[in-house]
Amino acid sequence: MHFALTLLLLAAVLALTWRYLGSYLEAVYSGRVGWLSRVEGVIYRLLGVDPSREQRWRQYAVSLVVFSGVSLLLTYGLLRLQGQLPLNPQHLPAASPLLSWNTAVSFITNTNWQNYAGETTMSYLSQMAALTVQQFTSAAVGMAVAIALVRGFSRAGASTIGNFWVDTVRGCLYVLLPIAFVAGAVFVAQGAVQTLAGPAFIRDALNGATQLIPRGPVGFMESIKQLGTNGGGFFNANGADPLENPSQLTNLLSVVLLLSIPVALTYTFGKMVGSRRQGLALLAAMGLIFAVWTGFTGYAESQPNPAVAAAGVVAQPQGNMEGKEVRFGVLDSTLYDVASTQTSTGSVDSTPDSYTPLGGFGLLTGMMLGEITPGGDGSGLYTLLLFAMVAVFIGGLMVGRTPEYLGKKIQAREVKLASLGVLVMPVVVLVTTGIATALPVGRAGAFNSGPHGFTEILYALTSQANNNGSAFAGLNGNTAFYNLVGGIDMLVGRFGIMLPVLALAGALAAKQTVPGSLGTFRTDNATFVVLLLGVILIVGGLTFFPALSLGPLLEQLSHGRFF
Repeated sequence: MHFALTLLLLAAVLALTWRYLGSYLEAVYSGRVGWLSRVEGVIYRLLGVDPSREQRWRQYAVSLVVFSGVSLLLTYGLLRLQGQLPLNPQHLPAASPLLSWNTAVSFITNTNWQNYAGETTMSYLSQMAALTVQQFTSAAVGMAVAIALVRGFSRAGASTIGNFWVDTVRGCLYVLLPIAFVAGAVFVAQGAVQTLAGPAFIRDALNGATQLIPRGPVGFMESIKQLGTNGGGFFNANGADPLENPSQLTNLLSVVLLLSIPVALTYTFGKMVGSRRQGLALLAAMGLIFAVWTGFTGYAESQPNPAVAAAGVVAQPQGNMEGKEVRFGVLDSTLYDVASTQTSTGSVDSTPDSYTPLGGFGLLTGMMLGEITPGGDGSGLYTLLLFAMVAVFIGGLMVGRTPEYLGKKIQAREVKLASLGVLVMPVVVLVTTGIATALPVGRAGAFNSGPHGFTEILYALTSQANNNGSAFAGLNGNTAFYNLVGGIDMLVGRFGIMLPVLALAGALAAKQTVPGSLGTFRTDNATFVVLLLGVILIVGGLTFFPALSLGPLLEQLSHGRFF
């Protein structure tokens, strides 16, 4: 009953978010919101940017790469110098060169993969000035690229797709900062710690022992961690730590925050292209897959864990509680982790490594579909639109007409760019996983052997290529091999999709709109939703089924049953 009420409340909040936040986002990126115009103007002057001057797609892409490169260097520098910088009450030394590289890449790509324990590795200054800042800017960059692609659909005969600097600044100022501030206040009010005072030492008078309790500026980092679909937590235990995620309310708020912007952007898309039904069709595809995956994974985790049963614990009335927080239980934990892996968030309030094989399969395949249900801030929408264009191309072939989407002809260039964007992630995942499993240094990182150990490697490289950041928790990623390969994995997974998306935006914006006719394949009805779902599932299934057969599916069959 409790979980049913949670789902109803979540659905109601997201329905309001879809309508009102989606409308607000459209107003922000259309320039109709200006209550921080003075601050905005100061930022443009410091950047040397003319906000009235729009950019062609190549200029937009160059600005994105330059901004990300500078962010990478600054983040790397702070991590390497943190031992000599203030706000370091634990006197933590600098992070190693390769760990600093991996972490800097991770946070500027919105991945937030963490090969370290935050409370024992990063100073307060690093957590705030390096990592938290990137949680804002990387999310704003993803949203900016999505809006640029939407402008490509909404414009006709245009040579520009917006201004990268304006879109990124407005995303931070008018969307991420105010919402994160309010949500952060809720986290702190509920008990998330927020202090610069350093760790607390508590003496147990009964046992005569002293315990060190790590603290820091946690509460407000937690809010942007979820809202920006980042996932990088202050503590190693992430959302399972009561100082980071203190209550049932903050657990539900986390799920609402990480779903809000990706869901709302479908309404923004519909409003900007002049047809809310188009946005609703995309939302329907997102929602159907999300609901099925949540139900499947929840069912799998509600069953006894076969490994625990084999150890002699036959009675498991609550299902698989291994690796779960008693505060949240099986279903709330599953909802949190499914929502986190089906966005590009990657935060967890339970341990995926302790899930049943089919439960882990649910989390892993949610990422393998491209994290489009609903995906990350911006990245979910623009990746889903790539799939939609492939679906439109197939639908056009079925009816014997030149494929069209929102009045734009989808021709050879557009299909090639969309296909490139769709295939980048599977290629980089399978190539890096093959390399990792072929080399002794790659296999040595897995804690377990057999199919579960293979799943640990596959999960990590899938998570990084999708800019997710959740970990199966059994892989030792803080090695030279995984720090280096993981960084490359994250960069290709981010910019290997973003750059084709921007090229596609430029190509679409230059096209004239073609009036619809009786032969036009509609993209705002149930038929298109089914076709889109088929393309998503077929691409993901054909690409990853062999790898999945060697990992979670084989592990499940090794227990003597499939369900």
